[in-house]
Amino acid sequence: MSNRLNLFLLLAVIVSAICVVSAQNKERLAFISLEQQQALTRKIEVKWGQLELEQSTWAVHSRIQAIATEKLHMKLPQSKDIQIVLAGKDGEQNPK
Repeated sequence: MSNRLNLFLLLAVIVSAICVVSAQNKERLAFISLEQQQALTRKIEVKWGQLELEQSTWAVHSRIQAIATEKLHMKLPQSKDIQIVLAGKDGEQNPK
């Protein structure tokens, strides 16, 4: 009877030890995955910041105006060439 009890307890300790090792391994793998995802998040945030900076650079008014003038040969109209149109209800035009 004592041998059976000792064998049962030994088996319980072995199963418990295997469960502990398995749980530690799963936790370690989950932690590694978390670290990888956090590193990826940091890279994406840096890239996002770079893209926002690039977008603000491309959208600077003076740059757009320079490209319009140089490449598209556009120019600001003279004041005599500007006509203001006011829209009323239902999109009708109100002459002034």
